Amino acid sequence: MKKGKKIKHLLYLIVVLAMLVYALPLISFSGGWSWTSAFGAAWALFAFLVIGAHLHYLLGVDEEKQKTLDRIKAAKIRQLQLKWPEESQRSQENM
Repeated sequence: MKKGKKIKHLLYLIVVLAMLVYALPLISFSGGWSWTSAFGAAWALFAFLVIGAHLHYLLGVDEEKQKTLDRIKAAKIRQLQLKWPEESQRSQENM
């Protein structure tokens, strides 16, 4: 991965964490569920989703998955290339 993209995602992660640290103490659930507390809970949930997405990118899970898929595709292409001469030879024999 490019270093610039990692820095950008790290910066966004820090900003979201700071927003969450600031906002969580202000969300009050003591009075039961109201529109305000429901909005605060939904906002916190979305903030956690954003944090998870940035951590997923920073830890390189997509990069490992992509490398695995590339290896599988290369193996399938090799199998097809080995199979191709056999099929063309059979079709010529049938003619």
